[in-house]
Amino acid sequence: MAGNDLGSLLGGLLGGGGQGGTSGGSGNILASLLGALMKGQGGGSGSNPLGGLVDMLARSGLTEEAQSWVGTGENKPVSGAQVAQALPDDALQKVAAEAGVSPEHAAEQIAQVLPQAVDRLTPTGEMPSGSLEDIIKAQNL
Repeated sequence: MAGNDLGSLLGGLLGGGGQGGTSGGSGNILASLLGALMKGQGGGSGSNPLGGLVDMLARSGLTEEAQSWVGTGENKPVSGAQVAQALPDDALQKVAAEAGVSPEHAAEQIAQVLPQAVDRLTPTGEMPSGSLEDIIKAQNL
């Protein structure tokens, strides 16, 4: 239930909405990933897994890329292989199974939408606090 709401919010954030196409589906994959990561971290207190995901990528050698998404400059791209290497295997497997795609395809979709999603959720160049749903809703989409 909350995953579908989060997927819809992320899809809207990424320009999915009325256009159809991959943005809505990618929003759902990203929502599934964030949900899986939040559950893996004990997730209580409405925590924001976005910051944890950015930290996870930074610890995996993608510091410059992750920081570029939060910052106000140009967003540096990442590949699906880099995303797959940075994520816990069980989280990526779960997300792929929920989406009905291979883990490699799920990682590619995440790599495509994650820089844009983080950039849009951090317009001031800082990681916001609060629940992820509240942060997305604050973007007035």
